[in-house]
Amino acid sequence: MIKLVAFDLDGTLAASKQPLEDIMGEALADLLTVAHVAIISGGDWPQFEKQVASRLPPRADPSKLWLMPTTGTKLYTYKEDEWHVVYAELFSDDMKRKILEAFDASLDATGFTPQKTWGERIEDRGSQITFSALGQQAPISEKQHWDPYFEKRKVIQADLCSRLPELSINMGGTTSIDITKKDVDKGYGLKRLSSESKIPLEQMVFIGDAIFPGGNDYPAKELGLHTVDVKNPDGTLAAIAALVACLSSTPNHASIEP
Repeated sequence: MIKLVAFDLDGTLAASKQPLEDIMGEALADLLTVAHVAIISGGDWPQFEKQVASRLPPRADPSKLWLMPTTGTKLYTYKEDEWHVVYAELFSDDMKRKILEAFDASLDATGFTPQKTWGERIEDRGSQITFSALGQQAPISEKQHWDPYFEKRKVIQADLCSRLPELSINMGGTTSIDITKKDVDKGYGLKRLSSESKIPLEQMVFIGDAIFPGGNDYPAKELGLHTVDVKNPDGTLAAIAALVACLSSTPNHASIEP
């Protein structure tokens, strides 16, 4: 029985750092009529507000929407006509300095220095430090061609793991690497979500574009959730349509398997 559908954001619901298309906002509104919806990704709250919260149609029910920035190290819910922080797990200043030093050393060691970047390459999101190879404001066309098969980031990831063995290091988006506290990944965030929502993990399904070893969606699969691997938002739209059709046609939304 599916009661909650969880999504990755960039590459799954929208293009990297871009707002939801109108058609996706409408699809999520449809899904919210038959299930709870969670969105978990590496971006911080301002990015979620820009990409998701401000893009939903008026008919969408935000009381059933769970927004989880910075790989689930933060959780926001909608109550009394505004978004509220349920929890936020932040790095200490000392740990932040250690991570930034490790990034500098790792990039020097691996040699992946693009000729051109757009904006800052390393962003402090409080509970997560994120490296964007081409910069935070890089055009989508440039990002899509830099590391389409994750080969460059796997090298950087392996080097960072040797320097920061006490932390979790995962690839996300199209050019990014996310660092969180040890064992804090999307699997951790989804377990916290289950606790906060009172919805068991076996009644959740996860949809993402990086459900492979080393990908930042893979922890959902390791957690034992039903997962749907998509290549882009078009695939996600098809998956949502199928879920809405199944859940809408089943009395009390019972006994649905993905």
